[in-house]
Amino acid sequence: MAKKDSPKQRKDVGELKARQLFLDDKQRKAAVEKRHSKGKRTARENIKDLCDKDSFEEIGALLIAAQKGRKSIEALRKETPADGLICGMGKVNSKEFETNTTCYVLSYDYTVLAGTQGAFGHKKTDRMMALAEKANAPILFFVEGGGGRPGDVDFQLVTTGGLDLPTWFSFARLSGKIPRIAIVGGYCFAGNAAIAGCADVIIATEDSSLGMGGPAMIEGGGLGQFHPKEVGPANELSTKGVIDILVKDEAEAVQVAKKYLSYFQGEKKKWTAKEQSAIYNILPEDRRYAYDIKKIIATLADEDSVLELRSDFAKNMVTSFIRIAGKPMGLIANSTRHLGGAIDSDAADKAARFLQLCNAFDLPVLSLCDTPGFMVGPDHEQTGLIRHASRLFLSAAALEVPIITILVRKAYGLGAMAMAGGSFHTSYLSLAWPSAEMGGMGLEGAIKLGYKKELEAIVDLDQREERYQALVAEAYERGKAINAAETLEFDEVIDPIDTRKRITTALSCFPKNKTKNTGYIDSW
Repeated sequence: MAKKDSPKQRKDVGELKARQLFLDDKQRKAAVEKRHSKGKRTARENIKDLCDKDSFEEIGALLIAAQKGRKSIEALRKETPADGLICGMGKVNSKEFETNTTCYVLSYDYTVLAGTQGAFGHKKTDRMMALAEKANAPILFFVEGGGGRPGDVDFQLVTTGGLDLPTWFSFARLSGKIPRIAIVGGYCFAGNAAIAGCADVIIATEDSSLGMGGPAMIEGGGLGQFHPKEVGPANELSTKGVIDILVKDEAEAVQVAKKYLSYFQGEKKKWTAKEQSAIYNILPEDRRYAYDIKKIIATLADEDSVLELRSDFAKNMVTSFIRIAGKPMGLIANSTRHLGGAIDSDAADKAARFLQLCNAFDLPVLSLCDTPGFMVGPDHEQTGLIRHASRLFLSAAALEVPIITILVRKAYGLGAMAMAGGSFHTSYLSLAWPSAEMGGMGLEGAIKLGYKKELEAIVDLDQREERYQALVAEAYERGKAINAAETLEFDEVIDPIDTRKRITTALSCFPKNKTKNTGYIDSW
């Protein structure tokens, strides 16, 4: 047996390893302890949790802050490893998927100059954007940090304000081309927040704050003094639609990011689903009663496959990722528990942007329609309802992926048409449950408007109400699904327990004809 030679000790390799030691959290005990004392994880701990074991490979690790004009090389290597921005390639969810698992991961390091954006860090970010685009691989960006760093004096000789930086352009231009996730685990202001806002989705912890200007910028502008927690607290921004998913802490943020990414990685071979007859007990037979649409979604979808976006914003519209028989899909649904399921400006914006997201990344859309239509009235028109409502039609008209519409109950007017992708015949498949009812506008409103003079002519109020209810009943009988089906305004009435089967059959026939993601996704 041949004798193994001992590996040769090379001076240059030894020098590299010595330099790499500065990157190890173990070498930065005080900074790490300070971070942990606040209940936070380090940037490297988050990346380790996100990426599959031993799969993360760092890029640009030996950078240091551009401050050689004010500090020694030794101090910069010790105090500003990687210029406060850790970047690299890693695998995510490779135990579940055989392909599409490589991701580009970036994380500002809050233990290094408060996660501020350094001049060299910007160069590294731009390089990562270029690599991710070439690889057609997702980007996961931990963006906690205080914005631009004014102390990088080495660049002051060659730039005035750094306004020629392409970083935000580099990230924004990837909209609709590759999935981009922003994760916020603390304070995120100015340039860091702008990156978050350009992402497809923002996942933020409950204790985080986001703002286009931080406390220092606010005070510098003569606008007063504020604690960072007072500037864009997460619980408030979640209700405004800024934050897509609000989580407890960084550990949950990482797990949610993995789940979000999985919808773009492919189908799952193993799945389970609930007994579909449960829908009978969730949906009341009496059309006047509200119900929880989220329980119906959880029943239709594979178990543990639902991930809702913007749950605290525009609660009358639900937008979620789901799986049916392992296949990833997007879902929009009206919630009758809020505004009776009517679609206002915020709900239209929420659904329109979600349709763009699904279209960009080839995810079919399931629409659960139960709406009396668009919300109307002087107050709502003052929100710019015409423009916002029309966005839903515009986004639907641009869809290249199939949209399957299930008419759950109310399907009235333009709002119902918008939920179906523009019309019931625009949908790749439009199905109605027996509980569905439809018409040009809500039954009650149509009767009051169409029979106004007749009803007013009835002096006795009890008789007037009796006549009104009789007319409503007649209109309902004409418009309920089993009778409306006689006109082929939609495709078929089905038993709710057959819905999953109908969806999988329809999607098995739909050709995938998109070769490259080119869609644009609105920031709103």
